[in-house]
Amino acid sequence: MNRLAVYCGSATPQDPRYIELATEVGRSLALREIGVVYGGGRLGLMGAVARGALDAGGEVIGVIPEALANSEVANHDCTELYTVSGMHERKQRFTDLSDGFITIPGGVGTMDELWEAMSWAQLGYHSKPVGLLNAMGFFDHLIAFNEKMAEVGFVRAAHQNILIHSDTMGDLLDKMAAYEPHTPIFRMKAEDL
Repeated sequence: MNRLAVYCGSATPQDPRYIELATEVGRSLALREIGVVYGGGRLGLMGAVARGALDAGGEVIGVIPEALANSEVANHDCTELYTVSGMHERKQRFTDLSDGFITIPGGVGTMDELWEAMSWAQLGYHSKPVGLLNAMGFFDHLIAFNEKMAEVGFVRAAHQNILIHSDTMGDLLDKMAAYEPHTPIFRMKAEDL
């Protein structure tokens, strides 16, 4: 994995552990010589991921929509900063530039990015690992919800391991590196669907 897209919030929660986590995620990727592809912002967890990676000598590629770039939240300290027309193009660029995806705490936009990465993997638009860093138990309920969807039958058996999760960054990266792509829906027969 040469580059990973990091999905996270642009907000700064009151609990300082979230900013510390984001900084450490950026730093640990840089120390493993894994480039960061992220939302291109300088605020909140996004900015902390970028600072952590840059301070450790890592590559940071930002992808920001015009509307946000024009509102002065863009991080011009990135190794490269792409300005795109909108969110759809942004997510496509994340996919094109990265070898996988890591989601850390965030809000609605972060969840949108995570679910799209999972959906695209399930369909076969990409075969890259989709990781979830469950630091501080932030995603406990989301993991349980994903398991419930599988239990009920909304996630096929072939796709139940798309979401890779761990409580620690090192373990998550090891699991992602060992990921073996599943059979996507586009290659399944009707009777398997």
